[in-house]
Amino acid sequence: MDQFLRTFFDQTVNGLVIGNIYALIAVGLAIIFGVGNLINFAHGSVYMIGAYVGWLCVVRLGLPLPVAFVVVAVLCGLLGIVIERFGLRKLQNSARIAPLLATIGISFMLDQLVQILFTPKPQSFPNPLPQTRFAIGGGSVGAIDILIAVIGISAAIFLYLFLRYTKFGWALRATAQDRDAALQMGVDVNAVNRTAFALAAILGGIAGMLVGMYFQTVYPTMSFQAGLKGFAANLLGGLGNIPGAVVGGLLLGLIESYGVAAFGSSYRNLFAFVILLGVLVFRPNGLFSSRRSLPSEPMTGSFIRYGRVVRLPRWLIGVLIAVAIALPLVLKNPYPLQVLTNAWLLGMIALSVTLVTGTAGQTALGQAGFVAIGAYTSALLVLRLHFPFELALICAGLFAAALGTLLVLPAFRLRAHYVAIATIGIGEIVSQVILNWQAVTNGPLGLTRIPPPTFFGYQTFLAQDVYWYSLALLLLVMLLQWRLVKSALGRIWRAIREDDVAAQAYGINLNRYKALAFAVSAFIAGLSGAFTAHMYTYINNETFGTSTSILALTMAILGGMGNIFGAVVGALALTILPELSRDLAEYRYLLYGLVLVLLIRFRPQGLLGTE
Repeated sequence: MDQFLRTFFDQTVNGLVIGNIYALIAVGLAIIFGVGNLINFAHGSVYMIGAYVGWLCVVRLGLPLPVAFVVVAVLCGLLGIVIERFGLRKLQNSARIAPLLATIGISFMLDQLVQILFTPKPQSFPNPLPQTRFAIGGGSVGAIDILIAVIGISAAIFLYLFLRYTKFGWALRATAQDRDAALQMGVDVNAVNRTAFALAAILGGIAGMLVGMYFQTVYPTMSFQAGLKGFAANLLGGLGNIPGAVVGGLLLGLIESYGVAAFGSSYRNLFAFVILLGVLVFRPNGLFSSRRSLPSEPMTGSFIRYGRVVRLPRWLIGVLIAVAIALPLVLKNPYPLQVLTNAWLLGMIALSVTLVTGTAGQTALGQAGFVAIGAYTSALLVLRLHFPFELALICAGLFAAALGTLLVLPAFRLRAHYVAIATIGIGEIVSQVILNWQAVTNGPLGLTRIPPPTFFGYQTFLAQDVYWYSLALLLLVMLLQWRLVKSALGRIWRAIREDDVAAQAYGINLNRYKALAFAVSAFIAGLSGAFTAHMYTYINNETFGTSTSILALTMAILGGMGNIFGAVVGALALTILPELSRDLAEYRYLLYGLVLVLLIRFRPQGLLGTE
């Protein structure tokens, strides 16, 4: 019993410590959402940069710890101001999805810059505090535990006093309550936005440094998971609710700590994503909000400014297809064929995104989850049940459609930012299940020796064979999607995209047609994942990460949302451009993030226009 109480106490302390970190992240997100009605996906990157700045100050420069905290606060605060001023201010009058996507692009850029500067390898961050632990009851606490608690409580007190007793705090609260009314009363809303981003970035940067000290390591990929956990904590308390964000962060930390003790550390991230999805479905306004109805829809339809669609003549499309088919007869080097094969497969994922997001208007940011379902389904059917590849490929697409739609089904009642967050959470849940379901997926070791694609018994070992096979699959998917978009079903999807309330008033069953859009989208993504798995002959839980989802979204926006041929053009452009110069390979994701930000700012309708 004494051992149980000691373990329970230690897990509680650990949960509260981590919960304080999540609270700092969540409070920053709550401030930005309250003022700008914006989900800031770049916040996790600011948190990661704070960890690296703290590591530089303490480990490399040997600065005293208080000075290091000041440097982190100043630099992260300035970074928050730069993000608001140059990345988001010009998008204030755009639909809400535009700045949301811009923060995703900014996050990509910041993460890649850190990887370029410090390499992807984790860096050791020795805790500079005394290692002495103080006995309390049946357990103990360390100096770092106390420091995190003090900083968390101090930050909460500072924010309370700042918002309640300062003029700038009043202005911030007024802007959060009614931006237009605050503007009419003479409030400088740009200054308020700038302050909100600076405060949020300071809190996020300090949280990152504390986590680096607590776990004694920093690494570039720590940003995404932290950002999602901040969202989960924020949703627990209610988006924009600062006290709720604090309580939500503490609750999430405790749940995660107890869950790790019961099931193991590999389940750590799964708890946050399940909680995130559960709160979205059953209590989207948070545990501490009395409102029962969903918030108004700020992202109905597409954010695209419609312009003239570039329509290619049919004869030109036929020529381009003929050239694509004939390329292997001219190119003898297998490398460019492999690059183009990757472009065709990514083009299929971009097509799946442009269908559900561009045509049906449902913001989908977890498409990699459907790709992974298709990949594992086909690989397992061939490896363990000895299905022929052709049958496994079709089964993979169908299973991805069925399971993907089932997973997304609870999110159909959600709107606005909530749909985007829910789809990301679903994608991450799929990844975590793959990681932990070792009896089926082989866990982190993945599946090896997956047979290469076959065509009715013919082995496709040569690069040109795989190229033709993937191109044929892409052309079939394009034809299927074109027929659907031009049908009555496609017109219904576009009606839902433009105004779902009006569509429902005309008798359209929203859930039914949303389910059809996600089913077709997941089917196409599953086909791409299945073919990719057999082409690589190896997959694991990290093969299809969130970067795949964002890359496919960027390709769809580049070509033109809802534009079938544009999705393929976007895939070709973003696959081939980094390969034209090997020096650009290291900057691939930096380029993707920059392209996404510039497109949203200057040409959201894409290269070929929006259908």
